[in-house]
Amino acid sequence: MGTSSIAIGVVGKVTYQAPPRPPVRWPHQVGVVPRPSACFQDRATAHRLDQAMAEGDSAVLAGMGGVGKTQLAAHQARTLLHSGQLDLLVWITAASRAAVVSGYAQAAVEVLGADPTTPETDAQAFLAWLEPRPATDQRHWLVVLDDLADPADLRGLWPPASPHGHTLVTTRRRDAALTGGGLHLVPVGLFTADEAVTYLSTALAAHGRPEPADQLAGLAEDLGHLPLALSQAAVYLIDAAIDCATYRTQLADRASMLTAVLPDPTVLPDDQPTTVAAAWSLSLQRADQLRPAGLASPMLQLAAMLDPNGIPGPVLESPPALAHLAQHRTAAAPGQAQADQVAAPDARGALRALYRLSLVDHTPGTLHEAVRVHQLLQRAVRDTLTPQERDLAARAAADALLDAWPDVERDTALAQALRANADALTHHAEDALYQADTAHPVLFRTGSSLGEAGQAKAAIDHYRHLVSATQHHLGPDHPHTLTARLNLASWRGKAGDAAGAAAAFEHLLTDLLRVLGPDHPHTLSTRNNLAYCRQAWDPAGAATAFEQLLTDQERVLGPDDPHTLATRNNLASCHGEAGDAAGAATAFEQLLTDQERVLGPDHPDTLATRHNLASWRWDAGDVPGAAAAFEQVLSDRERVLGPAHPDTRTTRAYLAYWRGEAGDAAGAVTAYEQVLADRERVLGPDHPDTLATRLSLAYWRWEAGDSAGAITAYEQLFSDQDRVLGPDHPDTHTTRACLASRRRAAGDTAGAVADLEQLLTRQERVLGPDHPDTHTTRHNLASWRGEAGDAAGAVTAFEQLLADRERIQGPDHPDTLTARNNLAYWRGKAGEAVARPGPSCQNHGGVELPPSATSPE
Repeated sequence: MGTSSIAIGVVGKVTYQAPPRPPVRWPHQVGVVPRPSACFQDRATAHRLDQAMAEGDSAVLAGMGGVGKTQLAAHQARTLLHSGQLDLLVWITAASRAAVVSGYAQAAVEVLGADPTTPETDAQAFLAWLEPRPATDQRHWLVVLDDLADPADLRGLWPPASPHGHTLVTTRRRDAALTGGGLHLVPVGLFTADEAVTYLSTALAAHGRPEPADQLAGLAEDLGHLPLALSQAAVYLIDAAIDCATYRTQLADRASMLTAVLPDPTVLPDDQPTTVAAAWSLSLQRADQLRPAGLASPMLQLAAMLDPNGIPGPVLESPPALAHLAQHRTAAAPGQAQADQVAAPDARGALRALYRLSLVDHTPGTLHEAVRVHQLLQRAVRDTLTPQERDLAARAAADALLDAWPDVERDTALAQALRANADALTHHAEDALYQADTAHPVLFRTGSSLGEAGQAKAAIDHYRHLVSATQHHLGPDHPHTLTARLNLASWRGKAGDAAGAAAAFEHLLTDLLRVLGPDHPHTLSTRNNLAYCRQAWDPAGAATAFEQLLTDQERVLGPDDPHTLATRNNLASCHGEAGDAAGAATAFEQLLTDQERVLGPDHPDTLATRHNLASWRWDAGDVPGAAAAFEQVLSDRERVLGPAHPDTRTTRAYLAYWRGEAGDAAGAVTAYEQVLADRERVLGPDHPDTLATRLSLAYWRWEAGDSAGAITAYEQLFSDQDRVLGPDHPDTHTTRACLASRRRAAGDTAGAVADLEQLLTRQERVLGPDHPDTHTTRHNLASWRGEAGDAAGAVTAFEQLLADRERIQGPDHPDTLTARNNLAYWRGKAGEAVARPGPSCQNHGGVELPPSATSPE
């Protein structure tokens, strides 16, 4: 017969008295522990949790929604209960203070036989029962407070410290109140790459769905190793009967919502309550309620447009970011005032609110990567925005990046972080950056930054895409499209493709004259760049073009305009390259005076002129003055631009070079080794500047007497340049020419001739027959053929070379004189009476090295 309650009647009132509860049987469980995940991972975090609970009374598992906190806690609870280490397990979903009180009260009813009608009293009675006491029948207990929403809800409700019991909390909060005082915080992060792949492969294999390892690794990366996302993606793959590659294609489709590639909420795995897209919404609502109220959501919108791996703090505290926060502030929580203005401390407060709810990682001490956001959370946030809201957030993020971007990139790490954020923004919302008939300036700043960092190839790729995008959004004749073409051609030239750059500038100049007219600054800049490219094969024509351009710039822009000053710089260099080192030095001295007056002594262009002036002073014979000038330029560039700036590294390399030219080859080797170590650290081993430094180091090793080491260095460098730059890159050609020269000097003339014949074929195709490097190879090949016994062939080759050098460089150019001297020598060897002249210019005993083989870089 079942037990029943007894009704007690009183006039006007009837109450029910519950029958006495039977004694509790141990072990006992209060509440429902979530069932284990079908493919639970024994993560490293679980071991850290074991250690934390062994060392203290309470542990707090804190992390963003979806990282598996509840599963870790449930695994811990089941393990302790089933191993006989617990008498009592209490599981409470701590969504509110009322829920915590209700859970404690239920435990009091089941364990103590308390009256269920007085939950507050029952809760306190249960907490008192948990207190340690000298009784011999003290029970071992574990209280789990799952998904604690607000630490304030536990005020007066924390279980007591006890040698017989533990408290385990899971929460998205990271408030200071959850650390210290016997609380051991255990951060719960994402799966590792191996854990994520293991989870996916196990979950899919359970349904007979093997997938390629590379696709599983790619999907794990696409989902950011988030456990909840991985489990729901596996269910979607199984239910939709699609393979991993197809799913990844759908996931990458930015036109689709994140919810479109997740399972229906009614069929979630492992009794999960929400989808990934919904898992963070409650956290964001709570973050908006924290002070400063209403700023968490617009701050997260900005962060959702940028790089998930690190957003510099100044970007999110810039005036454009503050304006976005003020304009899009959500409603304040009841009882909280809402200010009209938003200041930088408010922005930091919004980030801390997001951090406290585990929606972002915020480390203010890490300036360059102060804020990190999970990529799927970013996607979920973007999905909630209307097209207009998305475009406004994207343009605000672009404005914020541009505001935080320094004019001089002294901090190369910050510049790299800004470029990464600009790339992420372009990936997320590129269309938003082409509005109001303009291309956002951050697009051009990113390309300039790449080039200024020495990444010429990356700058070319960036501007090539920008040209295509501006043509599509703005039209082929829009000024921003023409500007993008100007930058693309410029960086092609700086990357070594002088002929390709010149052709691009010529086509661009035609369009600029038609669209903008002859006096537009872009037209004048294109003429400057075209003349600069012509220096490689027509220095006299380039000088004439610079002189004509300078006249027009002084008329249109004025003598003090930076573009006019830049043309004077190029014209001075052109005179120096033509053999007038003293004239070049004088021109640079005059230019320096004007730049210091107009731009200031610390302007990068002023520092560049001082560098060039020192170089031409050296060539003009003022070795002590040039060396002192280089030392001072290096000091000032380190102060103004920073030690890792490309211009600073260039000056450091020049000092190493001139040390060798002054006769200290061993010192040059030591200096270049330091430059190389610096460039490998900052730029990486495959960066073009790093490879160029290796070329200079190999040269000075040879000059210092280490012939074997130099040849080995040339061989390794040639292999790396062929792999990184390609066989047709000018730097690859230069190294091949140097290697052939050194092999000849080591006695392998026949092998050197074969190398040069292959090189000449490539240079004539890539650079053209009249390029100076092509002429250098023809010079060496002619000399080495004679040394190999073919004097008549050498005579014929030098006759052809002499005619071409007289046509291009003139009869009195040093290279022309060298060719004439060598022709006379080989005619003598072929039977014509003439004595061989001594070495002159670049002759070096019949061997010419390309200028880039011996110059600083």
